[in-house]
Amino acid sequence: MMRKLGLGSILFAVVVHILVISAAADIKNLMIWPMPLSVSYGHRFIQLSNEFVLKTESSNYPDASGIIKEGFSRLLDVIKVAHVVDANTSYVGPSPVLKGIQVVVLSPNDELQYGVDESYNLTIPDKGNPAYAYLTAKTVYGALHGLQTFSQACHLNFTTRTIEVHQVPWTIVDRPRFSYRGLLIDTSRHYLPLPVILKVIDSMAYAKLNVLHWHIVDTQSFPLEIPSYPKLWNGAYSSSERYTVADAAEIVRYAERRGINVLAELDVPGHAQSWGNGYPSLWPSKDCQQPLDVSDDFTFKVIDGILSDFSKIFKYRFVHLGGDEVDTSCWTLTPRISKWLKQHRLNGASAYEYFVLRAQKIALSHGYEIINWEETFNNFGNKLSPKTIVHNWLGGGVAQQVTAAGLRCIVSNQDKWYLDHIDTTWQDFYSNEPLTNITNSEQQRLVIGGEVCMWGEHIDGSNIETTIWPRAAAAAERLWSAYDNIAKNPNQITRRLAHFRCLLNQRGVASGPLTGGGRAAPEDPGSCYEQ
Repeated sequence: MMRKLGLGSILFAVVVHILVISAAADIKNLMIWPMPLSVSYGHRFIQLSNEFVLKTESSNYPDASGIIKEGFSRLLDVIKVAHVVDANTSYVGPSPVLKGIQVVVLSPNDELQYGVDESYNLTIPDKGNPAYAYLTAKTVYGALHGLQTFSQACHLNFTTRTIEVHQVPWTIVDRPRFSYRGLLIDTSRHYLPLPVILKVIDSMAYAKLNVLHWHIVDTQSFPLEIPSYPKLWNGAYSSSERYTVADAAEIVRYAERRGINVLAELDVPGHAQSWGNGYPSLWPSKDCQQPLDVSDDFTFKVIDGILSDFSKIFKYRFVHLGGDEVDTSCWTLTPRISKWLKQHRLNGASAYEYFVLRAQKIALSHGYEIINWEETFNNFGNKLSPKTIVHNWLGGGVAQQVTAAGLRCIVSNQDKWYLDHIDTTWQDFYSNEPLTNITNSEQQRLVIGGEVCMWGEHIDGSNIETTIWPRAAAAAERLWSAYDNIAKNPNQITRRLAHFRCLLNQRGVASGPLTGGGRAAPEDPGSCYEQ
């Protein structure tokens, strides 16, 4: 008997004896995260051959750099990582065997950029001579998502000691709802070693998140090497808590090969005290050290040098220029800056606007479009470059105002999507709808997506994974899955999210349990799937 989920507008021709039941009931038996656009599946199983292979015949993508080959290798690693697979399928008996997966990518281009097509179609048969899974995608990055979905359908049979795909035959048609699905990490409040960041990138790929927002520097430290202004590195916590240009390039390369863009943030003019450890003239005064000195052209020369260096490393279309929480009192209380303000007929508020807009022009000159925190919109939204994306964080309702003004928006309201708010539950993360109260279709399109934020005041390599997961996965489904496929009551998908959380644990990701908020521990002995 074939079961079918009516999760999208695509219709499938299915064999006789079809049973159509409600998505709410059938979803209990579907352990894929995030939920695909449309799925049909059966009740049989098929074993993976010990010589499970990748075939790319008929693909237009040459895979010269090996992105698909590496993705396939990672697929084999993650489906075997939880156990030692010690059986030989040739001795199992007459059960059908899946010989491999054929991947067909239609586009020869593998440039990763905002708006890249991430759709894919995946079919897994229950028989065949020989039997192969079939994965088609417009781009290589859609194919990588399809491999992630395939991996979640694989299970170890403890009787035969072989890997099986359950619930075959599968037919999946899938694409993301939003093009921007982000996770912020903060390496200023605590330094995160390179292997920790790379492991976070791996875990993002499992949940189909596609933007790593790297909040690199802040008041507390400046850990990144800037060749144009090498003394900025003096703002690092220590000589070993630093990232070289090569480190940053490796983070970008590693992420790109998993379909993840890296968004670099240079938060100006506030949150920048650490800059002055190497260049004290960037401070308004020795005793009043931020925001950056608005009156000195050297400040903007440094920003220009940093963004010039960024453009050689960070190829994402956007750069984040911060702009939040700017206290201008150091400008008005420092006599030489106060004099400059009067000469230019500026006060604290208008000087803040001047600084942000001048920084925007510098970023535009380097080919970037700009993301700014919402205070810039709240204070002078009509002056921002039309290439600005407003990053919401203070609360709800901002996206509605931003899109009504014709600007794009990213949703990260802190009451729902700040991971450092450890009392916020996964149900809150799941229920946060980026398009709340936005009914106009043109304005809806201006919400390019959302982001969960892992601020680092109380986070380092010891606890970052347990604080991110599983709550980030709840937001990931909200951002990937079609609106009609999102459970109206989060508790309806508890079992499926618990399954994904256990899958993360099996893959070496230290995801906390579903019970409680972030960074929680299991309350009692029990099954991973029940906590």
